[in-house]
Amino acid sequence: MALRLNRGDIKAVLVDLSGTLHIENEATPGAVEALERLKSSGIFVRFLTNTTKESKNYLHERLTKCGFCLKKNDILTSLTVSRQYIENHHLNPLLLLEDAALEDFEGISRNAEEINAVVVGLAPSKFEYESMNHAFRVLMNGADLIAIHKGRYYSRGDGLALGPGPFVSALEFATGRTATVMGKPEKNFFLSALTGLNCEPHEALMIGDDVRDDIEGALLAGFKAILVRTGKFRPGDENRSSIPPTAVCENFAAAVDYILR
Repeated sequence: MALRLNRGDIKAVLVDLSGTLHIENEATPGAVEALERLKSSGIFVRFLTNTTKESKNYLHERLTKCGFCLKKNDILTSLTVSRQYIENHHLNPLLLLEDAALEDFEGISRNAEEINAVVVGLAPSKFEYESMNHAFRVLMNGADLIAIHKGRYYSRGDGLALGPGPFVSALEFATGRTATVMGKPEKNFFLSALTGLNCEPHEALMIGDDVRDDIEGALLAGFKAILVRTGKFRPGDENRSSIPPTAVCENFAAAVDYILR
């Protein structure tokens, strides 16, 4: 399945990370070399990720160890936009995050007596009863609920694993509150990746393994989008978007071949 793509129409490519470029500490097949070819083509390349288990520094270090050569400033994470939102709204949050992600929130006011927001990311060590119940009580006292993203599941070395979405949904169900979502598939998250590139959405393309958050989100924001059959992809996903993907490719390397052909 593929729509006609004119190479000259693409000024920027946004690349999902986990499940697309790498899975934990392993690059997907051919991804390291393919990224170099894409960067050498003259197309702007940025990385758009909902990864919330670790800070941007941790993530950049992981990618470097996988063999990738990329600039840390070219990585846009949902943690980054969440911090901006917290600062812009003068919030004093309870952070349901792994310790490895807290670096991206250093300097944020966190007075336990004046909490007015609960921020939820992918935090397996925090998703136990007492922590969730504490968050529930804070929300019932009027705090805002902020979901760094609502991913349903993700791919790790031993198979699929629950994302933060089910835990955010549990808090929404229990409190009657609706979370403000920061990362993919939110339109503003995609648009923010084009800042400074002199590029319109229709001139940009997203590559990802999540048909809802990566592909449908990008398409609804006006981007083109290639779904890859790695990471969390499951047979039939290509038919689960309200708008068909621009193309479906075996992996990131094949997607780069498709773009540059």
